[in-house]
Amino acid sequence: MSDQLKRHPNPPLDPEKGDLEVNHPQPSTSTKATNETAITDEKNKVVVKEIPVVPAPPSSPPKPKQKVSRWILFQLWFNTYRKFFVLSFGINMIGLGLAAGGVWEYGERYTGAIVVANFNVAILMRNEVFGRLLYLIVTTCFAKWPPLWFRLGCTSVLQHLGGIHSGCALAGVAWLLYKVVYNFTHMKISHDAVLIMGVFTNIAVMVSALSAFPWVRNNHHNVFERHHRFVGWIGLIFTWVFVILGNTYEPSTRTWNLDGRDLVRQQDFWFTVGMTVFVALPWFFVREVPVDIELPSSKVAIIRFKRGMQQGLLGRISRSSIMEYHAFGIVSEGPKAEYHYMIAGVQGDFTRSLVEDPPKTLWTRELKFAGVSNTSTLYKRGIRVCTGTGIGAALSTCLQSKNWYVVAALYTSSGADCLQGSNQEKTFGPTISGLIYKHIEPERLMLWDSKARGGRPDTMKIIKEAYEYWNAEVVLITSNWIGNEEMTQGCKEAGIPCFGTLWDF
Repeated sequence: MSDQLKRHPNPPLDPEKGDLEVNHPQPSTSTKATNETAITDEKNKVVVKEIPVVPAPPSSPPKPKQKVSRWILFQLWFNTYRKFFVLSFGINMIGLGLAAGGVWEYGERYTGAIVVANFNVAILMRNEVFGRLLYLIVTTCFAKWPPLWFRLGCTSVLQHLGGIHSGCALAGVAWLLYKVVYNFTHMKISHDAVLIMGVFTNIAVMVSALSAFPWVRNNHHNVFERHHRFVGWIGLIFTWVFVILGNTYEPSTRTWNLDGRDLVRQQDFWFTVGMTVFVALPWFFVREVPVDIELPSSKVAIIRFKRGMQQGLLGRISRSSIMEYHAFGIVSEGPKAEYHYMIAGVQGDFTRSLVEDPPKTLWTRELKFAGVSNTSTLYKRGIRVCTGTGIGAALSTCLQSKNWYVVAALYTSSGADCLQGSNQEKTFGPTISGLIYKHIEPERLMLWDSKARGGRPDTMKIIKEAYEYWNAEVVLITSNWIGNEEMTQGCKEAGIPCFGTLWDF
């Protein structure tokens, strides 16, 4: 990557997305340079073989970064996520304007139903059960046979469902604010309890929504989680009270109708039931499970869980049943394997504690959620690019499919470390290294040795060559913020279909 990108002031950090660059003590210089390469014998046992390494020539000054056109930058910025957001939020704002102007009678009469309907859709888009079902339907029905543009569209839609989540959530807040203001402008026919609960509900959902803004989510994860989750749950309780009070109070007679039969006929009542189910459902899969933690270095923890997994999944883990969940990619040989693994690079307090005080058990949701790699089955052949500990989110795709080529790189800021031979094993340990060489043949494996090759790779040159060599249809990228920007811009400029890393889960 260019020096200009290296000096980016504040890229978001997440070790699972490849942000972590692992440092090791430099090996002593010997007269005969060697590079260890693992191969497999006929019994699938890893054999380490020393191969002479030609010393790298002095690195030439980095080439100036090619300027990317504004049109390319705009296309990458206005992605499917933002398109979904504009569509869902825009339609709601048009409806809100028509209702406020007295043009749309339904919107004026059933404002409460529209509020909770928006929250319903927003929560559904983040529901892990719904997400797995949606991925299953798409990857089963549209694997390989439709035109490439259609399959690329399917991946883009699945990856960016968060745009609908954000758009409908903010639209729900706006509709709720409108309803509360409407109630206060008609105070003569509104009960004080309804007015007060409307204010409390509005405050709760606003705090929950504001805590999920990207800057808060990426830079203050615990603040985001506590407010978005727990204040959101409080908002759900307040919504129930607000809906019940609003539908049992009769403004015409100024009395309370406690019969209940009229309440269950209201749309907002059933939307709130649905919202409650969608919030609660993933928590039924939470379990405390035994784990084994391998520590190949002071910077990486390899967490082993029982049972195998299909490719393209991510899991959330925590030391607590309801607090501080962190998502990591899952490495597994397949659904029938004995184990699956997560690669956690040390970055924050949680991942550091895995190394300094390895737990015997962790809390996790047994039903894992699908990531963009899960759509790899839609394509005939593809390239999977990852840097640093981002290999944890990428490896299963290439372990389980012979149609995917992997490009992986690990390097320090000095360009002295590598993801090959002995340094790979020092970083990820014998378990992950053994999986790589047991299941991925040399002809579909590119591990960048930054020491032998003289520094950081020209990632776009590697991607273009691998894309043509492998006759690939798509490139999937897991990297840090800087690498993701550089590679997605380069692929877009070169006309290579690609999907990069998201930071919105």
